[in-house]
Amino acid sequence: MANEKMNGVARLIEVTAVEDRRVDDFRDLSTADRRPDRPGGRGLVIAEGVVVVRRMLASPYPVRALLGVRRRIEELADEIVDLDVPAYIVDAEVMAGIVGFHLNRGVLAIADRAPEVEPAQLTATARRLAVLEGIGDHENLGSLFRNAAALGIDGLLLGSGCSDPLYRRSVRVSMGHVLRVPFARMHSWPADLKLLSDGGFRIAALSPQPSAVPLHAAELHQGPVALLLGSEGPGLTEQAFAAADVTVRIPMADGVDSLNVATSAAIAFHAIGEGAVGGGR
Repeated sequence: MANEKMNGVARLIEVTAVEDRRVDDFRDLSTADRRPDRPGGRGLVIAEGVVVVRRMLASPYPVRALLGVRRRIEELADEIVDLDVPAYIVDAEVMAGIVGFHLNRGVLAIADRAPEVEPAQLTATARRLAVLEGIGDHENLGSLFRNAAALGIDGLLLGSGCSDPLYRRSVRVSMGHVLRVPFARMHSWPADLKLLSDGGFRIAALSPQPSAVPLHAAELHQGPVALLLGSEGPGLTEQAFAAADVTVRIPMADGVDSLNVATSAAIAFHAIGEGAVGGGR
């Protein structure tokens, strides 16, 4: 079908065949070789659903194309009116055949990666940072970014063993906030933590250890602070603890020794950002 116009959008293209090569960027998204963090992955960033696609459209990530059912594409008409990329219109069954599963949210956008930020760029401008070690679960990583966006964290530094936050599942769980919260990879772990010390940050390691300082008593909302968060199970390594200025814990009821890392992070983010998040943010 020829290109059509709808609500001012000029590059709508109807696709009726699963095999149409024009939508190959969206094909078989659940297979391992489509993951950007795996060998052979194309490195494309994928947004699912109207809310997340809107955040991608407003982000530094250069959008290549959209794919969706007509109703969802129409919802995005104002945002894509001046966007010079194709928006492919499909029905639900054709879409499922292309992407490899039924997508209840009805629309996808695919973008190239934006240039990576260097750790020194974040430490030079931020006052509240989260530093992650060994966060390998994509859903936990996405939740951490969503919490960081909500609770006034200026950016995240990814240390050893962290998954790719731009994998589709992380982007989805973060509700697209991975695309707006700055992050940087620490290439030399834990040596790069010296950037934080040199930048005047107080480094606090979060741990359930009974000997740790209760979070509310650590006064972490005063001055620049970086919160170290480790993987569920082993937690932070001894090297990370050694780099910290203080180890803090969240007081919990008897018989409970830990929380999910994203839940723990949300509590700690609120503590270190106390007074920093106001209405309208």
